[in-house]
Amino acid sequence: MSIEKRCVDAVRCLSMDAIQKANSGHPGAPLGLAPAGYALWIQALRHNPANPEWADRDRFVLSCGHASMLLYALLFLTGYELELNDIRDFRQWGSKTPGHPERSRTVGVETTTGPLGQGIGNAVGMAIAERWLANRFNRSDNEIINHHTYAFAGDGDLMEGVAMESTSLAGHLGLEKLIVLWDDNRITIEGNTDLTISEDIKARFLAEGWRVLEVDGQDIGALMAVFQKAKTPCGKPTLISCRTIIGWPSPNKQNTAAAHGAPLGEDELKASKLELGWDPEATFVVPEDVLAAYRMCVPRGAELERAWNTKFEDYQKTHPELAEELERILSNDLGQTWQTTLPTFNAGDKLATRVASGRILNAVATHIPQLVGGSADLAPSNNTTLKDAGEFSKTEAGRNFHFGIREHAMGAILNGMSLHGGLRPFGATFLVFCDYMRPSVRLAALMKQSVIYIFTHDSIGVGEDGPTHQPIEQIMSMRLIPGLTVIRPADATETNAAWIAALNKKDGPVALILSRQELPILDAAKTADAIKGGYVLEEASARPALIIAATGSEVHVALRARKLLETENIPTRVVSLPSWEIFDAQDADYRKSVLPADIPAISIEAGVTSGWQRYARASIGIDCFGASAPAEVLFEKFGITAEHLVDDAKRLLSVDEK
Repeated sequence: MSIEKRCVDAVRCLSMDAIQKANSGHPGAPLGLAPAGYALWIQALRHNPANPEWADRDRFVLSCGHASMLLYALLFLTGYELELNDIRDFRQWGSKTPGHPERSRTVGVETTTGPLGQGIGNAVGMAIAERWLANRFNRSDNEIINHHTYAFAGDGDLMEGVAMESTSLAGHLGLEKLIVLWDDNRITIEGNTDLTISEDIKARFLAEGWRVLEVDGQDIGALMAVFQKAKTPCGKPTLISCRTIIGWPSPNKQNTAAAHGAPLGEDELKASKLELGWDPEATFVVPEDVLAAYRMCVPRGAELERAWNTKFEDYQKTHPELAEELERILSNDLGQTWQTTLPTFNAGDKLATRVASGRILNAVATHIPQLVGGSADLAPSNNTTLKDAGEFSKTEAGRNFHFGIREHAMGAILNGMSLHGGLRPFGATFLVFCDYMRPSVRLAALMKQSVIYIFTHDSIGVGEDGPTHQPIEQIMSMRLIPGLTVIRPADATETNAAWIAALNKKDGPVALILSRQELPILDAAKTADAIKGGYVLEEASARPALIIAATGSEVHVALRARKLLETENIPTRVVSLPSWEIFDAQDADYRKSVLPADIPAISIEAGVTSGWQRYARASIGIDCFGASAPAEVLFEKFGITAEHLVDDAKRLLSVDEK
């Protein structure tokens, strides 16, 4: 038996053993993909197990994250920080080998995958980042950025809309450093893919502008050759159509849905090992010569990085300023000067916060070259175009991205750009369409990625476009995502604070919720504490009898209501709460000083009221869908007015007195 076959079978046996011990997992894909995994990791993939964060390494994405044991086996065998005991602890509490790969939990895992299709989107983003950095930093005498992004994807990945959106854009952009291997095993959970899909996948990718190669997934030599061919430049991303047999060599479950999502069972596991020529009674065993063959990746990887380090030393000598900038942006350092460029706004003027955001974005971008991004075909409305910054296209690598009407792909691609390192990405659309990209936003929060979302047209202020375009539950639904910071500024000065918070946050994504309609600009001195997420914007004339808490455009409604209440000798404090997450992170004494528990509070926000109970005893909002009419009519009809607020505040006070 050849050493290559035994190396492949070691992956299979470790995968079967771990899944059987956990009594949970997906054995089919790791068994079928083991030859492809071996061929890639042992030969084609440029990686250094001793330094998984080496800047010019190839990236590997297991988009079919349910096949996680394939990745864990390869990481362990090639010398990453995984031990055999970690393989034994597959899917157990606190282990380094969770059910689906998780970024930061397992050394060598580039991205958290599992929701199908997301990994492909991440891979597209990584390939975009590589091209952008190469274009900015490579010189004819030294190509300091030069690596590939590989992804393994299954039939389910390619069915998901996010993957189809992402591959369409990848083909349009001609991302030739992107290589996706399609595990064509023709089985999903319910059975054969004939149940649900009949199009020609290869023809689809050809139509999208991809190069398509084909390979037998059992032929190790052919796999090694196809990976080398895929790396030859052609101006297109490459799909490798890899025909595999799910669950092979399981005698009774191979090529069936039974191999997909459940352990093989003790008897079937032993029978499979017999098919491979392995001891059916031995578990978690890796022969010494097999481990030695895999561990050759350690000195090979060290040499690859040493060679790159030598290149970088030469680069530092010949291009010192570029080298300094590259080091800075790879460390996610935004520099010290950008905050000095924030625009000032004149109190009393009117400006939509989306417009204020656009001015801020352009001001800070001049000092943050790695700040890049775009919109889902709404840049003129989202105010996200970076002036004189060029376009990112097949032939250019500027800073303005055109994601097309592909919100879901945009979200996944932004994650990949951030995960790659070196870029600080932002993406924009109307707030109501954040639902299209919610799974990607959730994963950004799970992975603590520094992605910025610009969601404009934040309320019924959208007006005549009607309820399909008027967000009602979206603000609150974004707040429900753990780790996502949501900021809804009340004016241009609070928008400055929002951008400061967004750019300074390096351990999670931020969503900026911005208005379509113009809003009065407040005195910057009064909004100075907006950076704390919540603050007293207008104090009561005496000890407050009432607090009005509000966000966004409704802060101005609250200010008008306060004036009316004060004329009736009801001392009223107005609290602006642009970011619940930032406010809740302040110390308890500060939070109590802003919202004392012994003073009744009423909230107002043009969206669902559920959730406001944490801050207020009563809430004014909109717990139904909107309507088509001018914005000012809608605010009146839905009761988002100072007069309505005054009436409800009085009722609250009368109840409180009883």
